[in-house]
Amino acid sequence: MKKYTLGLYEKAMPKELTWREKLLSAKEAGYDFVEISIDETEEKLARLDMPMEKRLELVRVMAETGVSFRTMCLSGHRKYPLGSSNPEICKRGMEIMGKAVRLADDLGIRIIQLAGYDVYYEESSLETKKRFAENLEKAVLMAAGSGIVMGFETMETEFMNTVEKAMHYVRRMNSPYLGVYPDSGNITNAAVSYKTDVLEDLRSGAGHLTAMHLKETVPGVFREVPYGTGHVNFEAVVHTAWELGVRRYVTEFWYTGNPDWKQDLYEARAMMGALLDAEANQE
Repeated sequence: MKKYTLGLYEKAMPKELTWREKLLSAKEAGYDFVEISIDETEEKLARLDMPMEKRLELVRVMAETGVSFRTMCLSGHRKYPLGSSNPEICKRGMEIMGKAVRLADDLGIRIIQLAGYDVYYEESSLETKKRFAENLEKAVLMAAGSGIVMGFETMETEFMNTVEKAMHYVRRMNSPYLGVYPDSGNITNAAVSYKTDVLEDLRSGAGHLTAMHLKETVPGVFREVPYGTGHVNFEAVVHTAWELGVRRYVTEFWYTGNPDWKQDLYEARAMMGALLDAEANQE
């Protein structure tokens, strides 16, 4: 059995591709699985209402291609956060949570990455944080009922931009179904901002790290930074995550119109695969 799995973020590929084309593109580049995106756009949120025949069709495509969706990036809560002061937004956020768990269960997705926001488009307060914690408890029980693990993504905002901050809620929920799914780029930016050690921050989540996003950043810029042009020390981050028992990783980068986007997939897979192979070969 392979000692780790490396996945590809769905948005690294053109959105016009079919499910089959996306999975085959990931397979051709050497990836083990794909991370499905459920973001705040109505197009992606509509996936949560996918009829059963479409779900079964997707399961069949995964079986035929040999590549599956095994993690979900659930960033739709940015628009519909669990801590919102607007009851209707909060209600929609909880509906999204329940539907995401059901979709994950139907498709065989193991991990849902939760956006670490109490709110995004409104001001955070003691009340939004309190409401977030209350609804998070309900969300964790939803996931537990289906045996789906959830992990907080460390975000770009002050609320949860470090593993240590995410661990506050993980300890509070005290459930095996909630952990931390750190983003290497976001925690590196936070460490630079706070003048702290990013590796020590990772270690603060020992025993609770579900997977890791391998993403490049520069200070103040959190997305669409090409690998090798930022300041993330991937070798050190991967080594520490490996020591902490992380064995599932996802390369997070974006398709931005490059006609050679398939080459981007190959290069990212080769770069991160080499680091992970080095760790695996030392065992």
